[in-house]
Amino acid sequence: MTPPAPPAPPAAAASPAAQALHADDLRAVMGGYRDALRAHQADINRLNVYPVPDGDTGTNMALTLEAVVAELETTPPPAGLPEVCKAIGHGSLMGARGNSGVILSQLLRGMTERMGTAGDDGIGPDILADAITHAAELARKAVVRPVEGTILTVASAAAEGAARATTDAPSLLAVVESARTEAADALARTPEQLPVLARAGVVDAGGAGFVLLLDAFLLVLDGRPLPEPSGVAAPDLSALNGHLGADGSEGAAGEHGEGTDVSDLRYEVMYMLAAPDDSIEGFKDVWAGIGDSIVVVGGDGMWNCHIHTNDVGAAIEAALIMEGRPSRIRVTDLEEQVEEERWVREGVGAPGAGPSTEGAGPPATTGVVAVVSGDGIGRIFHSLGVHHLVVGGQTMNPATADLVKAVEAVGSDQVVILPNNKNIRPVAEQVDGLSDKRVQVVATGSIVEGFAALLAYDPAADVETNAGAMTESAARVVPAEVTRAVRDSSTDVGEVHEGDWIGISRDGVVSIADNVVVCTRLLLSRLLDDSHELVTLIEGEGARVADTRRIEEWLSEEYPDVALEVHQGGQPLYPYLLGIE
Repeated sequence: MTPPAPPAPPAAAASPAAQALHADDLRAVMGGYRDALRAHQADINRLNVYPVPDGDTGTNMALTLEAVVAELETTPPPAGLPEVCKAIGHGSLMGARGNSGVILSQLLRGMTERMGTAGDDGIGPDILADAITHAAELARKAVVRPVEGTILTVASAAAEGAARATTDAPSLLAVVESARTEAADALARTPEQLPVLARAGVVDAGGAGFVLLLDAFLLVLDGRPLPEPSGVAAPDLSALNGHLGADGSEGAAGEHGEGTDVSDLRYEVMYMLAAPDDSIEGFKDVWAGIGDSIVVVGGDGMWNCHIHTNDVGAAIEAALIMEGRPSRIRVTDLEEQVEEERWVREGVGAPGAGPSTEGAGPPATTGVVAVVSGDGIGRIFHSLGVHHLVVGGQTMNPATADLVKAVEAVGSDQVVILPNNKNIRPVAEQVDGLSDKRVQVVATGSIVEGFAALLAYDPAADVETNAGAMTESAARVVPAEVTRAVRDSSTDVGEVHEGDWIGISRDGVVSIADNVVVCTRLLLSRLLDDSHELVTLIEGEGARVADTRRIEEWLSEEYPDVALEVHQGGQPLYPYLLGIE
């Protein structure tokens, strides 16, 4: 993929380019950058390669800017440049998401540190060029093992371009144009520096997101429109096979800044750390021994810390060793992200609305949109009357915009949404206020509850009637699932160790075993009672025919009055999803 072309200037500019930037101009730049990241979020997500596309760089950068804009709203006019710059730096530090967001935070903090010193005359060309240079330097220092071909490279090129423009009668417009030209050229060259990008046929995702910041400056300085999303294709995964080895020599760059043994680092750990500034170098040294993709940004006693590691406990204990106070701790299982993202790409399709089953006849009175996490599950939902699918799951939650898009694509003026995951329910609840259609959410927390809800679906009834009947039907099923533990934990039924099979119901962990068949049997024995007549078992990835047969034989012997239905779901991470009725 080539980098986005620079936005063309308007045919007739309404006014000359600004000669200085003031507080309100910076607000406008941040607002424009937020809008640009929102618009390009999906494109940037599809560029990301770590260790196969995990699809979150655009999302993380966009969420970071959302936090910046929210912080600026707490600092309304007539606040001056120092206050606005402080708000941008603080908002980006506290709201940074993921590695890409943390590095972007450092870039914004670096720029605002210099821009905030401008006097009443505002930010001129020399100050802006110095700010861009300072930002690139600080971002590079924040990454423990920086490599070329990432957002760091693109930011450094922007700094060189900005500095070059100050040599002869500089103007703000000349500084930003030169910075953007050099940044875009560097972005286009990132595949030459990181072989994994070349093999996947993409440029660096974080670098592409950074170029949009310069586009936002051009919007404010000269009225140039932001570039339109290009709808880039996802990376060529087949070209990556065998090239993400454990030795790191051919590995992908970490989500934007470090070469790493990517195939062996499972968890992303992030937290805010309150600690003395002079303790941070020692903290980085401790982290360097337990992981990679390390970025630590901040100052004045507050730091945003990010690492990829296999030792979550040690990553958190490092803060305590340095007598710091960690807070807002977030742990993400990268393997789960990769598995769900792979299904999203290879199964139903690109993130967002999936295929439709609406025919050429008149639309139903009430249509249905459902969130699914497996191609077999998608086929079953279609067979039960769902009109549009939205791909997603536990770690790949769809955005509100994805659900709105699917609702608008339904031919009916009334729509029921089945989120099929408790994490997706709050997002689904926002859709009614964003669509002209009448939208009701049936709060299904699992795939099997979604199946049960559809048994009461009546296409000819109105949305309120359907929502009520489908909610009652979903409540009659007892959902359960079998998966593998990714970390040690204590539960009401005993100690769980990493790698154990665990059976989960609405009440939490119900069964623990070192064998998936034993775990599933124990789960069923603790959930079934005399009132139950049917068990629905949905096979996912990793389910074996022999295991399913052993479960079926056990059920027929122990519960002869209970029928078993088996479906092929294809969902990742969960070899068995179960519904008991």
